[in-house]
Amino acid sequence: MAEQTTPRPFLTKPESFNDVSRGDPKPHSLKDDVLADARLTPETWRLEIVSDGSAKLQRELKLEDNNALDMPGLEALGKKHGVKFLKAMQCLNIAAPLGQGLWEGVPLRDVLKLVGKVSDVRRVYWHGFHNNDPKQKFQSSVGYNQVMETPPWDLGPFVAYKLNGLPIPLVRGGPVRMVIPWAHGFKSIKWLHRITLTNDYKINDTYAEANNDPDSYLKTAAYIDSVPPTFKAGVNIVIRGIAMVGWSGLKRIEYWLRPDTGTHGKLADNDPAWQKAKWEPCEIEPAPTNWGGSLPDGVMPKDVWGFSAEGKPKEWPMRFSVAPWSVTLKNLKPGAYEFRARTVDLNDFAQPEPRPYLKSGQNAIQYRAIVVME
Repeated sequence: MAEQTTPRPFLTKPESFNDVSRGDPKPHSLKDDVLADARLTPETWRLEIVSDGSAKLQRELKLEDNNALDMPGLEALGKKHGVKFLKAMQCLNIAAPLGQGLWEGVPLRDVLKLVGKVSDVRRVYWHGFHNNDPKQKFQSSVGYNQVMETPPWDLGPFVAYKLNGLPIPLVRGGPVRMVIPWAHGFKSIKWLHRITLTNDYKINDTYAEANNDPDSYLKTAAYIDSVPPTFKAGVNIVIRGIAMVGWSGLKRIEYWLRPDTGTHGKLADNDPAWQKAKWEPCEIEPAPTNWGGSLPDGVMPKDVWGFSAEGKPKEWPMRFSVAPWSVTLKNLKPGAYEFRARTVDLNDFAQPEPRPYLKSGQNAIQYRAIVVME
């Protein structure tokens, strides 16, 4: 029988995230004095907030002026303005979430208030440690209004310093990283070192190169767990997976099962079979009833963004997180089958739509082969 008996953990352990890191050597491989010199320890970490010369700041926070933000200063801001929130990380060009965590940080708007009055600011961009090699510099940006005018019922950019209740480990971009809730991972720069304010209106993300969409939001999409090579006839077959809940939310998850056509799962986007497909509902796992086993010790649900005072999610599934799902296939006759799953978002777009092109975020419909033996 193929049913998965081990419960899927709600939060991914930091060491279990799939890793997408840049740099040669990778910053999380540095040791001892080299690590300290890179300002990648809690004691040596500093954050500069500067202008590129086109924006006006009442004051800049700079290493050379000995007033760059340090960890005690960031934690002090966290005591006043800190927010805990759930977010799944996903790379723009990788078709699966990397892991889900409970992040804790300070809204970027509250960090930027440290520079006093500003003017002539149109965008904010930032970069992390890059081995002092200009060719390795990696940066991302958002509009200034996205930072300062995020409505109170939504999540804005954050300067994060905790993951699952503990300091962000170096391998996950600690001690401090940027986290952009609605965006793919390239916006959530690791090993944060500098924030720059600019009057330049042009998007200057490194990821704008190579035809990537630097403003792409997380897309709602279903992902299917691996399945055994064969199943026994007469046994209920349980297929499981997760769905990334993107900006447009999640209305339902559907599956399509048909006899194997001998193409090893290949099905062109314009194949007429898509129009004739019979999609059936999958079951979305409900919200945990006992959050005490799903959140870190000492974290109460009511203290997490998106939860009510009674400790229940205001929406489920929650945007920018993952939703486990399953379906039970009964009475399948011996033979080979093609199994596919897709999401339908709150705008009634069925995956993979809307997708103007692949570099705006991979969300192709996945396939699994199901073979039932006598």
